[in-house]
Amino acid sequence: MSQAFDFSKLFIFEMANNHSGDPKHGLEIIRQIGKVCAKFDFKFAFKLQYRDLENFIHPAFKGRKDVKYVKRFEDTRLKEAEFKTLKDEITGRGFLAICTPFDEASVGLIEKHGYDAIKIGSCSFTDWPLLERIVQTDLPIIASTAGAGAGEIDQVVTFFEHRGKKFCIMHCVGEYPTKEDNLQLNQIDYLKDRYPGIAVGFSTHEEPENCDSIKMAIAKGAKVFERHVAVHSDKYPLNAYSSTPEQIERWLDAAVEAYRVCGVEGERYAVTQKEKADLAGLRRGVFVRTAVRSGNKLNKDNLFFAIPCQEGQLTANDISKYTEYTAVKDIGSGEPVLFDSLKVRNLREKVLKIIKELKEIILKSHIVLSNKVDLELSHHYGIERYEEWGAAILNCINREYCKKIIILLPGQKHPFHHHLKKEETFQVLYGSMDVTVGQEVKSLKAGDMLTVERSVRHDFATKDGVIFEEVSTTHYKDDSFYEDKGIAQNKERKTELTFRADWLYKNIK
Repeated sequence: MSQAFDFSKLFIFEMANNHSGDPKHGLEIIRQIGKVCAKFDFKFAFKLQYRDLENFIHPAFKGRKDVKYVKRFEDTRLKEAEFKTLKDEITGRGFLAICTPFDEASVGLIEKHGYDAIKIGSCSFTDWPLLERIVQTDLPIIASTAGAGAGEIDQVVTFFEHRGKKFCIMHCVGEYPTKEDNLQLNQIDYLKDRYPGIAVGFSTHEEPENCDSIKMAIAKGAKVFERHVAVHSDKYPLNAYSSTPEQIERWLDAAVEAYRVCGVEGERYAVTQKEKADLAGLRRGVFVRTAVRSGNKLNKDNLFFAIPCQEGQLTANDISKYTEYTAVKDIGSGEPVLFDSLKVRNLREKVLKIIKELKEIILKSHIVLSNKVDLELSHHYGIERYEEWGAAILNCINREYCKKIIILLPGQKHPFHHHLKKEETFQVLYGSMDVTVGQEVKSLKAGDMLTVERSVRHDFATKDGVIFEEVSTTHYKDDSFYEDKGIAQNKERKTELTFRADWLYKNIK
């Protein structure tokens, strides 16, 4: 029962003492609300309240008419059989049956009568003797939090979690009725953020004509909704916070409207054809600035962006450092770039694969890196050969002094080059590598340091992976001279990103 109970889109009708001690009146409330609910496709529940009045009221106060709640509870007393009649009517009309116990004996009666869930009223939220008895049941729990402090809610949530209970916590304000200024609907966000993964609901005591708060609560992601209900009677007056069937129908209509406007939940919505068409009309198309011959790649130097964009044309939104476009036919100056004129190569999947491989070695090394650091992926012979020839360079600082963190994956090499302006010192932080300095090969392991002076040719390679720190004088972009002249001619040998520390703990997509 407990594990199968679903809190989503559950609307609870609280009878409380509105039966007025008259089971026939209570049955009428259930029947009239039931007729309204037949028009809606939600999950519905009716809720009663149980009190063992013989022990709940102190003997010295029994019969007192000057004590508000003593009078109310004694005036609306029902026998066990009468409560059972109401409960059976609730179940028979297709409602889930929920009950609030205010003492331990009433929990036993709830079990005996076969309710579907237990509700904890706000006044009992930290009634620990009662909570200890409630968690002995196998019933799901709905708990209202009116008046509770953050620490108290933490304690109760932890109490339920440690006992493996299925439960929902309800934002609630314990003023009857609650003025709009005091509804505090942002508490729904607060509870959702503080207790992720736990269903959060809204137990309302606002004025019965108010249908706005339910819309806002739904938009904020509340799952369960509770409202007091009653019916007109010459004998039994309505209180200021209970809704009639007509008001409940308007309340549920508002809920339907809110769900319709809020749309899909937990996933990205499906874009309509009209939306696609409207946006396409606003997007800039890609045009050729200077003629591009078949076989040449498109780049920022030979393109410009403007409207209008025609169907089948490349847009500015399609231009990405991860996507490579090569003309398969000549494109004249000023002409639109059409997809059927291009060979498209998307490098995003390759870059993501590299990022995931870097993530593995960084986590294995236990090295702590700064957040939001410029990251260069050097791929001297093309990104397809990155695992063979390449390096990941985190540019930490570049002033009169410079610091970089360089990562080579297992089996990776960085080709021979030298610097005219920069002198650098390497210190291995994790793993090992071989560095060729001039004609001499030096093997370095974690902790080892090596200085490479200006104009000295050098390369480095690793068998099992390495992370090392490079500390140097100022780095200049035009100060790396490779022995293989073809490397310098490759203008696309760098992919520039921003490294973010939370990559290490997120599933990067």
